Amino acid sequence: MLPVGSVFPYDFGYVPGTRAEDGDPVDVLLWLDEPVFTGAVVRARLIGVLEAEQTEDGKTERNDRLLAVACDSRDHEHMRTEKEIDEHVRQEIEHFFVSYHKLTKKTFTVLGYRGPAAAKRMLKKTML
Repeated sequence: MLPVGSVFPYDFGYVPGTRAEDGDPVDVLLWLDEPVFTGAVVRARLIGVLEAEQTEDGKTERNDRLLAVACDSRDHEHMRTEKEIDEHVRQEIEHFFVSYHKLTKKTFTVLGYRGPAAAKRMLKKTML
């Protein structure tokens, strides 16, 4: 559940069969043509990773998010790397995660963006 007035930028989910440093499945921000229902499995290609740290009660851990495009997306089929994400869209994404975590008494710090190769390495490292 999100706080009142908050919405996820694009679709937001996780990769089944993975475990991130925070103990949860790996998060993924997904570009697609229309929203999907909760629990839907969507074939997607990785375009990058948003690298970030999350701090709560003085403990800091990585909390990266994979960036992906639905394989069947017509609206975003041109996107192949994180470099193709518009700067304004990046700012919106970062603002969402920083604001959302602030409301939950956590600090979210964006470290940067990496490309598809880094995203694939991260995914491989977190597979169970």
